[in-house]
Amino acid sequence: MNILLYILAMALTTYLIRVLPLTIFRKPIRSRYLRSVLYYVPYTCLTAMTFPAILSSTTSLVSGAAALAVAVFLAYRGKSLIVVALSSSAAVLAAEAVMRLAGLL
Repeated sequence: MNILLYILAMALTTYLIRVLPLTIFRKPIRSRYLRSVLYYVPYTCLTAMTFPAILSSTTSLVSGAAALAVAVFLAYRGKSLIVVALSSSAAVLAAEAVMRLAGLL
């Protein structure tokens, strides 16, 4: 019985998250401040989900930091997503290869 209660609670939560904005914001949002805040919500959520994974998914924190530095630099320069992803992966491989050669791994 508990599992059904959990499923019902999650279904209700998911439903409310999707329906409440539609019922609350029927008219276009005129506030420039609120529109600017809502514009950046997807980017901040994506950053909050991926940042910890970048640093913890590699063998060492150093290679994760190298990938993060390369990704931030290339993204700031306006490169495409595939270029940023492939370059970050290459940075991890290079950093871990250098660390193996130096005997740090």
